[in-house]
Amino acid sequence: MSQATSSQSNTHPLRHVAIIMDGNNRWARQRGLSGIAGHQAGVERVREVLDACDRHDIDVLTLFAFSSENWTRPAAEVRGLMSLFATYLKGEINRLAERDVRLRVVGQRSRFSARLQKLISEGENRTRHGSRTLVLAVDYGGRWEIAEAARKLAGRVQAGNLRPEAITEEMLGAQLAMADLPDPDLCIRTAGEQRISNFLLWQLAYTELYFAPMYWPDFNGAAFDAAVDEYYHRQRRFGGSSSENSSERASTPPGGISRA
Repeated sequence: MSQATSSQSNTHPLRHVAIIMDGNNRWARQRGLSGIAGHQAGVERVREVLDACDRHDIDVLTLFAFSSENWTRPAAEVRGLMSLFATYLKGEINRLAERDVRLRVVGQRSRFSARLQKLISEGENRTRHGSRTLVLAVDYGGRWEIAEAARKLAGRVQAGNLRPEAITEEMLGAQLAMADLPDPDLCIRTAGEQRISNFLLWQLAYTELYFAPMYWPDFNGAAFDAAVDEYYHRQRRFGGSSSENSSERASTPPGGISRA
């Protein structure tokens, strides 16, 4: 590890990584497979990335598994994704517990079947004492989450328990689904797309962004290591200034990282 990297790891350690797992369908089409086969291959990568988080001593991994907009996909694909999610929960919960990983699911779970909601609750309860956290964002949208937080505060205002002018960023942030977790330090998106697609809109305000060219089923431990290494070569100023501006890279480097 270089001196600069070592300094960054001490001042801004990588505690929380968020990933937009993109490219499953395109990966499958290239191989003449069904879309759900691509999603199944993508599930296998979750284990490898969890291993990488252990190596890098990362406390929280958040995966964008199913967005609110994904309901508009073909009905057969949606059914397949829900079935795959249920299969993952049934097959992985004991492994997560053995690895000391706590499961959290954020999103509008009320739209899931009663059976799937039960599996989610059982999984969260089974792993509740884990020292590390795996967050699955399922039927999730950043705008929805912020609107929900605003609605809660509006309810307090309507009840006469809060004055509108007293509302602060901290109060709104405290109403979010992941308020008890640190904001992501690094957000990775696979498949070469360079947007955040309504993911963690509030939490990504000062997150480092990394755009990997490969599809999610090809994103292995070595690719994760490369993203982590790139993170530790960045200066994080959180809107402040630095006397080291001259050493800042003039443009987005070949690995694809940029600052939100």
